Amino acid sequence: MPAAMTESELAAVSVAKIVDARGSACPGPLLEAKKGIGAVSIGATLEIWSSDPVTKTDIGAWAGKVGHAFLGFATADGYDRVFVRRQK
Repeated sequence: MPAAMTESELAAVSVAKIVDARGSACPGPLLEAKKGIGAVSIGATLEIWSSDPVTKTDIGAWAGKVGHAFLGFATADGYDRVFVRRQK
């Protein structure tokens, strides 16, 4: 798996859709990401907002397993912004 992008690199990523899963506990944010990825076209990026600290590792593992690109995450005010590029 390639190294995750830095927060400044992620700030420049164009996002096709944002899924707000803040306040949802595991596995909620991952389920929302699975639904959301189908709503963006191949090559587009999905951003998931989550206040659950394990979301970034869960989504990274899921993306690698199913063939999407985990771009990384950025910390926002009280939540993480997780970025996944749809590959298929």
